[in-house]
Amino acid sequence: MNPEHFQHRVLDWFDQHGRKDLPWQQDLSPYRVWLSETMLQQTQVATVIPYFNVFIAQYPTLEDLARAPLDDVLHRWAGLGYYARARNLHKTAQLIAERGYFPDTLDELTALPGIGLSTAGAILSIVFKQRHAILDGNVRRVLARFKAVYGWTGSSDINKILWAISTEYTPLLRVADYTQAMMDLGATVCTRSRPACDRCPLADACVAKHLGVVAQLPTPKPSKILPIQQLHLLLLTNPDQQLLLEKRPPTGIWGGLWSLPEFADEDALHAWCHRQHLRIASCQTLAMRRHTFSHYHLDYTPVLIQAENHTDFVMEANTAVWYNAGQINALGLPAPIKQLLQQHLRE
Repeated sequence: MNPEHFQHRVLDWFDQHGRKDLPWQQDLSPYRVWLSETMLQQTQVATVIPYFNVFIAQYPTLEDLARAPLDDVLHRWAGLGYYARARNLHKTAQLIAERGYFPDTLDELTALPGIGLSTAGAILSIVFKQRHAILDGNVRRVLARFKAVYGWTGSSDINKILWAISTEYTPLLRVADYTQAMMDLGATVCTRSRPACDRCPLADACVAKHLGVVAQLPTPKPSKILPIQQLHLLLLTNPDQQLLLEKRPPTGIWGGLWSLPEFADEDALHAWCHRQHLRIASCQTLAMRRHTFSHYHLDYTPVLIQAENHTDFVMEANTAVWYNAGQINALGLPAPIKQLLQQHLRE
């Protein structure tokens, strides 16, 4: 199927079945599209919509986001995961606000934190109507199946092949609709599991369907056993029933969020309490829990300690603050930590 025929099929399908009422498609602007594309990285539309609506209500303009404290931004991002996206979003908003205009070239956009080729292509095609290809997860899946491209799509060789295909098939006209159409096709028809080939406008020319290998493509990432990291979390309350939280470093896992003090094991936790001259009224070690990141499992054991005295804490690197229970929900907390604290407060 030549590019013109491919484009015609995809656009005809979009006119009848494409999504046209997503929140970021209303009052179209570079800021709204950039925000949505950032949130949609490795996250499904249904999950993103409520977060997007909250962000737009709180930060209706890019300048509002740029002026906001990072803590507030991270709080409203909490639960979406991949927190580097939020930190980059905030930093880039500040950089664009300083410029006084939203960049409209590929080089300018990809030079900004958190904006890669596909995100830049989406912004330029959807908002500025420029001919730029995209290659998000949905488009990778459609093209890998349509052309029967074998090999993990995250590898550099396969990535180059798919970018070349995406560029070849991207039209000059109606590029905004085409970009949205390709994302919609992957998200609603050419899905990861149980794709609806009977509803696909490209089915009769799909090489993977012809070969009977749709379920095998895209080639999954080579499997590996995830390593396991273990730590103990201190859930410490003082006589005023305040909780001790510490702010994590600005980079790394849960960067910039508030969390519980971490220790390699329970002995280290108790040794720290001793150095802080804490008088312990009660101590309870809870069952270990697991949180899985993309590259490792985190097994964490909460230790609940009720202190009889107040004390000023000496933390090695991070900021430690006592918080009242009512303040917890207003903080940027990692999802598993927020769940643990909410359960503790209920009990």
